[in-house]
Amino acid sequence: MNSTHNPGYPNHRFDRQIPLIGPEGQKKLEDATVLIAGAGGLGSPAATYLALAGIGELIIVDDDIIQESNLNRQFLHAAGSVGLQKVYSAEATIHGLAPDTSVIAHSIRIDENSADRLVKDADIVIDALDNYESRFILHEAAWNADVAFIHGAIEGFSGQLTSIIPGSSPCLSCLITAVPPSAKVPVIGATAGVIGSMQALEAIKYLTKSGTMISGRLLIWDGLSGRTEFLKIGKRNNCPVCEEGKDRK
Repeated sequence: MNSTHNPGYPNHRFDRQIPLIGPEGQKKLEDATVLIAGAGGLGSPAATYLALAGIGELIIVDDDIIQESNLNRQFLHAAGSVGLQKVYSAEATIHGLAPDTSVIAHSIRIDENSADRLVKDADIVIDALDNYESRFILHEAAWNADVAFIHGAIEGFSGQLTSIIPGSSPCLSCLITAVPPSAKVPVIGATAGVIGSMQALEAIKYLTKSGTMISGRLLIWDGLSGRTEFLKIGKRNNCPVCEEGKDRK
């Protein structure tokens, strides 16, 4: 989409990033639509930094209601927002931070009925989900639509990240071969901040064609030890997603 600048906005808002991505890169951000699946721990930093970078449109999807236990990491929501729908709280917060960014809020669950519809208008998808069932459904929809998918996941003091580019990288099903059991995991808020911010950076790099994507590799970040390592991801033989979609182009 094309964003319309607010006349009251100072012209120097992006002065610190245009030297890095150029006016053309800034225009690409302003014309981009990013789907953020999840308005929680990962979605908070991802949505915030993308809006502040000048993304033209964010589609935010989450069917959860804000709980007090969310507030140690989900800074899109204030203490007074407990009990409200996350997507509408997120929309209000982003509007206050970056009114030029259009937000489309969907308070729905990502499932086989909604995933294709949500992905079709997106240039890139941020996986900020906290359950693997929805994550796999959304990933397959993005893969089939040739839409890049930035995967992130956290637990405790640790997190992981990879960028999945259809046609040039292994898919999520190559990395994770089965849906892990569902469980409520403990997490330090700053862990979500680190991985969610990295997801936003990967999206900016992809949209502006800057740097090298973390694609075909899995970044493992251990906050307790202060260590980061990369694991190479290979395509899996007989992968149900890669094999079924390999002739679609």
